[in-house]
Amino acid sequence: MPIRGVLFDVDDTLFDYTGSEQAGILAHLRDVGLLERFPTPRAALTLWRDVMEYQYARYLARELTLRGQQIERTRQFLAHLGHGAEHLSDEQAAAWFAGYAAHRDAAWAAFPDAEPALRQLAPHYRLGIVSNSDTDHQRRKLRAIGLLDHLGDVLVCSDQHGEAKPAPGIFHAGCAALGLPPHEVAYVGDKYTVDAEGARNAGLHAFWLDRAATGAPTADGIHVLHLLTTLPHALATLTPVP
Repeated sequence: MPIRGVLFDVDDTLFDYTGSEQAGILAHLRDVGLLERFPTPRAALTLWRDVMEYQYARYLARELTLRGQQIERTRQFLAHLGHGAEHLSDEQAAAWFAGYAAHRDAAWAAFPDAEPALRQLAPHYRLGIVSNSDTDHQRRKLRAIGLLDHLGDVLVCSDQHGEAKPAPGIFHAGCAALGLPPHEVAYVGDKYTVDAEGARNAGLHAFWLDRAATGAPTADGIHVLHLLTTLPHALATLTPVP
């Protein structure tokens, strides 16, 4: 059967999440006079990312709300600096995080290859999103970076679906939103286990976006991309577009 639809991850696939996160936290730490507390900016980034991954996993497990994980990220991060984080109220922690988010959002950007790839795919495939995130947040982000109009109304996120990738159900929900069975849908994401293996195990055509060209080995049934602009050709070689 031909591939008739393509679902995408958002963060670090279409959208440069890592770049905006780095710009945001470094600018915020400079503003609040904390950057000099770290031996290097890289050390600050590493701690912020480690804390994010821990607390965001709690959000995906539905232990915390989106706002709750932001508050806990702030407290855990500042606790490493001995910054009296245990005395921060929810409102104070949320305000600190909002300062970071303002800098982060000012740096929001799509990857240069995202819009050209979507524009080329849109006439031939049904397109959509499956993301481990908050639906309203991802919609706002995609609109801000100019990609939302290419993706139609298919935006399936873990907050509303109730489970996160790599669970098969969220991939199947994305396929259902496209009106297609899984074997007629490709999925593209940057995380090997969560995106590529998850999509393959759910019966979709899996594409791992390895932007760094790591050359890491992949399992059977997982295709590798280094740029999104190569995706139309890769899809056409699997199942030629009518």
